[in-house]
Amino acid sequence: MIKELEFAKEKLEKNEYTCFMTNGQTNIFSRDRGVKPLIKWYEENNDYSSFVAADKVVGKGAAFLYALMNVRAVYAIVLSKSAKEVLEENKIEVYCKKMVEAIRNRDNTGFCPIESALKGIKDKKEALPVIKETLERLK
Repeated sequence: MIKELEFAKEKLEKNEYTCFMTNGQTNIFSRDRGVKPLIKWYEENNDYSSFVAADKVVGKGAAFLYALMNVRAVYAIVLSKSAKEVLEENKIEVYCKKMVEAIRNRDNTGFCPIESALKGIKDKKEALPVIKETLERLK
């Protein structure tokens, strides 16, 4: 595993962060749940191509956002199979602690609404409006 990714993984696991990104010099992190921090970071239009990310839960939506940010590698505590496919298709190294068929919703009564909404979508640019629309519906 990449040195910076080991660092990010350690920060994620030892603090109460939901996601942590670093390039070895700059660290950005959030305690917000879901994909909201990733959308915020993506929309800041920074160059994240030297960054790696550690995240508690990476479903297909988060994977598409990491692909849009063009990060180098992602570590997830929980990773869905479809997220792994998205990351690999976008040439992003991927590591996880636990692989699941699909991410469950917060109430554990079904699947994550974002992951469900992205079913069948393969293109990262197509995914962004679907993610945003789904978040709006969930408010």
